[in-house]
Amino acid sequence: MTSFQEQFDEVKKRIDYEDFALLTKRIIDFTLDTENIDIYKKVVKFLDELESNPNEKKEKVKERYSNILDIIYQELIKKPVVSDDRKLLLSTYNLIKSYKRSSFALGPISFEIKDSEIIGLVGENGNGKTTLLRTLCRELQETSGDIKYYFPYKDNYDLRSKLIYIPQRTTSWQGSLLSNLRFTAASYGITGDENILIVELIIARMGLRKYRSYGWKNLSSGYKMRFELARALLRKPKLLLIDEPLANLDILAQQIVLDDFKDIARSPFRPLGIVLSSQQLYEVEKTSDSVIFLKNGLPRNLCQDTDVTYTEVVKLIIEFESEWKQDRLHDVLEKLQLEKLQINGGTYVASFPDNISQDDFLKVVLEQQVPLSYFRNISNSTRRFFLS
Repeated sequence: MTSFQEQFDEVKKRIDYEDFALLTKRIIDFTLDTENIDIYKKVVKFLDELESNPNEKKEKVKERYSNILDIIYQELIKKPVVSDDRKLLLSTYNLIKSYKRSSFALGPISFEIKDSEIIGLVGENGNGKTTLLRTLCRELQETSGDIKYYFPYKDNYDLRSKLIYIPQRTTSWQGSLLSNLRFTAASYGITGDENILIVELIIARMGLRKYRSYGWKNLSSGYKMRFELARALLRKPKLLLIDEPLANLDILAQQIVLDDFKDIARSPFRPLGIVLSSQQLYEVEKTSDSVIFLKNGLPRNLCQDTDVTYTEVVKLIIEFESEWKQDRLHDVLEKLQLEKLQINGGTYVASFPDNISQDDFLKVVLEQQVPLSYFRNISNSTRRFFLS
């Protein structure tokens, strides 16, 4: 895990890059890490001043950011950081969830997640992603196998406070976004000035400042998800289980949300684990420490037997688009011992033996002047499990 000093130095560099949106988020992360109400007050005042002076000169804005970061740093260097050894949060062993009146069954599946870690669940609809999340949070009872939690909790209510499940379709609520978040904070013992300040910080962290007075019906699906994340963070969870958080978001918003997950999970003072499901395979793979691909309820890319070393021979698999027809491409790629050339939704997928490299493929493409409009090496991507 990246050390606090490394994280802080990287954030401070953003002042020179004038990346103020990211700077603000990371300042709030560090502020919450301090757990100091005086720092909360200073940062909320800092946010108010930024909002009330949108046309302030860049040099003055940079000075503001530098000053507040220095104040936060002086507080954080007094705090002990979490050990680099990631603590185990949850493990499953031969977990199975089946239904009496359905032929579908999830599992068996065995995996574990540690703090600061992000696990992605991918697979086509109806293959068990939501079932797995609901079973992990005890919303569904497993049929057999084991689920173990490695953090203290008193009862199932306390467990659901530390292990939070956010479904794709959230329930509606009454009142304003602000009043709901203040009520959530109060429900978990955050009262008085601390309640007001922490809620303001979380609202700003999730990009919700302009939407404080909005009700449920006035928020888009993307902002409803941000609200649910804000509510979850107020509860200081150990583990977040999130179903399809990228649904209804454009590609830029998806990447912003995933970057937020990374920053939140990898706090050097308050790390947590995240398991998220998504149809956005490539975006999830870039963010996650590991990815579980589910097909008909079974994990296709996990070695389930702990006594067996997983030694899959990874072939070269290239996904690409070209205006050339399949026969012409086949003739060119045969020089590379082509094993299979498929068409998948208008995209070609070429498979080669493991002694062929990506450079070999590109060399032939250049020599034969094959027109490519898209190219991706999916040899190590779970994308390969989607292919027939």
